Amino acid sequence: MNTPVILVNFKVYNEIYGIKGLELAKLCQKVSEKTDVNIAIAPSITDLGYIAEKVSIPVFSQCAHNIKPGNGTGKITLEGIKASNAVGTLVNHSENRMIISDIESIVKKCKELDLISVVCTNNISVSKAVAMFNPTFIAVEPPELIGGDVSVTDADPDIVKNTVKEIQAISPKVRILCGAGIKNGNDVRKAIKLGAEGVLLASGVTKAKNPFQVLEDLASGAMQ
Repeated sequence: MNTPVILVNFKVYNEIYGIKGLELAKLCQKVSEKTDVNIAIAPSITDLGYIAEKVSIPVFSQCAHNIKPGNGTGKITLEGIKASNAVGTLVNHSENRMIISDIESIVKKCKELDLISVVCTNNISVSKAVAMFNPTFIAVEPPELIGGDVSVTDADPDIVKNTVKEIQAISPKVRILCGAGIKNGNDVRKAIKLGAEGVLLASGVTKAKNPFQVLEDLASGAMQ
């Protein structure tokens, strides 16, 4: 997947279900096409296949479970994600934490299925441990800043810079995103300057009064 990337997590806000989620997905696609910046999305699981069939930008699942197809009512398999036309999945988001062995198994299975893995981490130590599994991306997000008004690039730039440094020393192929409090193009610009290859954000877009305008601003920060 081309970088820099802006990955918008829809989470499960009321603003993103059904037709409203599709409308936001199409706005993301429109801005991506207009600016030539890679904008990807992670819609609600209930809308994953519905949205993935109707847009051409990369679509991710918000999570996956470490199970094989078969018995597993209520679980989300990687095979199901693949069949939905999604390109990959978030793993271990701060709102849906996983044990390290499950993260390792999911990353391995993603490789087998040619899916992109975006493993979320909360600090440098966890980032280093996950880097040993060689996921496609690691997205470092200090939990205390998620959903807040201050970007990680201002509140804790060292966690971004040092995560990049430590991961590159372990596995140079792993690409790094950062998130938490990302709201505008300046935040994206700072993230890239700190060594990240993009950002992961949610409420800055999904709760915005004018998401198209916000997306354009975010994209401006990724344009070199």
